[in-house]
Amino acid sequence: MANEKIPLTYKGHPLRRKDNIIYYGDMSDSHIIQLQILDTKPVGDLNVATKVSIQLQLTSPDLKGRDRVVKRSEKDSLYAAIDIASVWLDRALSAR
Repeated sequence: MANEKIPLTYKGHPLRRKDNIIYYGDMSDSHIIQLQILDTKPVGDLNVATKVSIQLQLTSPDLKGRDRVVKRSEKDSLYAAIDIASVWLDRALSAR
């Protein structure tokens, strides 16, 4: 059981990280969230995000990068960013 890879999820949607970008949602769905950590500050032994960009994006491969962005915002913490991201994603997926 220790060898099984259990994907990290938040409120039922998967989270994937690549460097300072976190993707929230499933690429097979119509929308996904991109969280980009723009700034951090050291707190003890950890770097804590102090500025995070949020983008609600369409997952259609036919669209160019700019055309995929539906909504965007910036927040002062990763918690605030993921909180608003979960609301945006749930609303976008339920409006299908």
